[in-house]
Amino acid sequence: QVRFVESGGGLVQPGGSLRLSCTTSGLIFSIFSMGWYRQTPGKQRELVAAIGSSRIPTYSNSVKGRFTISRDNGKNMVFLQMNNLQPEDTAVYYCHAVQAERGQYRPTSDGWGQGTQVTVSS
Repeated sequence: QVRFVESGGGLVQPGGSLRLSCTTSGLIFSIFSMGWYRQTPGKQRELVAAIGSSRIPTYSNSVKGRFTISRDNGKNMVFLQMNNLQPEDTAVYYCHAVQAERGQYRPTSDGWGQGTQVTVSS
């Protein structure tokens, strides 16, 4: 089975930083684009960052300039460095394989991991 396991979340003050990690298994990691999503109760899951097999990153406007996505194909891992965190970044963060379709990324049909909670509060 394809699995995504997220870690690295926590409670930080505004302006703080966190580095999220995602360990994957069950897929040929190097040929897939990967994304980081976040979700808060009552809202749709939002793609905040993605990185293709070429390692070219893309970001949502809400996190651009503050977050950095990277990947290590040798370890089948993807990371999200989050700097200058703000309360509106509070969410459960998920990693998932994505596919580019008609100009936008969509998650593959694999199951989701447990996510990791990021809470930004003073």
